[in-house]
Amino acid sequence: MTSLSTAPTGSLNASPGVSTWELDPAHSHVEFAVRHLMISTVKGRFADVQGTIRMDEADPSAVLVDATIGAASIDTRQEERDAHLRSTDFFDVARFPTIFFRSRRVQGNPLEGDFRLMGDLTIRDITREVTLDVSAGGHATDLSGEEHAGFSAHTTIDRTDFGLTWNQALEAGGVLVGNEVRISIEVELVRQEQVVAGDSHE
Repeated sequence: MTSLSTAPTGSLNASPGVSTWELDPAHSHVEFAVRHLMISTVKGRFADVQGTIRMDEADPSAVLVDATIGAASIDTRQEERDAHLRSTDFFDVARFPTIFFRSRRVQGNPLEGDFRLMGDLTIRDITREVTLDVSAGGHATDLSGEEHAGFSAHTTIDRTDFGLTWNQALEAGGVLVGNEVRISIEVELVRQEQVVAGDSHE
């Protein structure tokens, strides 16, 4: 088994060269799956996803990821269910409109295939550390000359860890909604202007 080094994803402001990548919402998806009635799986997605990734070109393991999700953009293709998910029983979007993720450290090299990204996930003002298993999809240049990069990630969380505790017991045993939530992420990033320490833009 190959060992993976762990590096913190702290501030990159003092680095000699930092590349910034913005998430392309038109080609990025955050989806989830939850068991229903203990016999089937309901899937959904969040439509409002934004994010910025900063990476030190000299040390790709020093990557900083900041992402936000609009909780009200939840979509399970059933409006009555979506309204319930937005209510105080679940995400309470009136009080907690935004879901946050900020990276803390990384295992492996983001430029060399699979790696693990650890960070703080905040839902309903409750923050827990989660681990994303990430695969790099490669780089490409579009017709306008912009550089793109693709990544896939997945993780599993317990929704009750974030205050999402609503449920109903079934007469035959078990509960209406499973606690385990499987999360799948597909992102396409677009490279922005590279920052070099000492550059002046005045």
